[in-house]
Amino acid sequence: MVDLELDDGLAVLTINRPHARNAISLATMDELEKALDAAAGARALVITGAGDRAFVSGGDLKELAALRTEDDAAAMAWRMRGICDRIAGFPAPVIAALNGHALGGGAEVAVAADIRVAADDVSIGFNQVTLAIMPAWGGAERLAALVGRGRALMLAGTGAVLDATEAQRLGLVDRVLPRAAFAEGWRCLARSLATGPAAEVKRVMGGGASPDEAVRAFARLWAADAHWEAADRAMNRRSRR
Repeated sequence: MVDLELDDGLAVLTINRPHARNAISLATMDELEKALDAAAGARALVITGAGDRAFVSGGDLKELAALRTEDDAAAMAWRMRGICDRIAGFPAPVIAALNGHALGGGAEVAVAADIRVAADDVSIGFNQVTLAIMPAWGGAERLAALVGRGRALMLAGTGAVLDATEAQRLGLVDRVLPRAAFAEGWRCLARSLATGPAAEVKRVMGGGASPDEAVRAFARLWAADAHWEAADRAMNRRSRR
């Protein structure tokens, strides 16, 4: 249901329910939590879906229809919000690789990531209003932070669904790739992040480090062998020109 691939510092988490358009059930939540536990220590994390129809189509309505009371609905929302918070708070960079449409709760999972890469034929939308509900997994707040309060209210309030190009124009998607180059493209980006100091950059950007800690992190990287090996290569290239 949720697959995890670990490869040399890169963790790829795949929601593997293509028969249900990768909708999130209560069991999927269990597996997401376990996969995030197992991905601890990765230098980059990718979240994607199986197939090419859906990234995540939201909650599994057939199963979640059994939740009829406010208390049950709140418990489910708090649980999945906690999972999205874990994604957002993952210490290393997180990429949402939008292999298919990201709708409703799927859009909320997407904006919990640091970076969104989309195939050029997918759509993304906070369309919970079509079910007379609203985003509850932290997506409304994250959407506002990405595109501004007015645009976020317009998008989530009307349920507008955007194609990948328009989503990129608004800042909701960071990179759009042709379908034929999609898998290679997101993997290349993820590996680049996993092999560099991107986790330290993320911590500084997120306010998780004081100015002193930020400078100390830079100094540790400066003094490390990897920096001097890279510097030597750069200086050698320049001397040959």
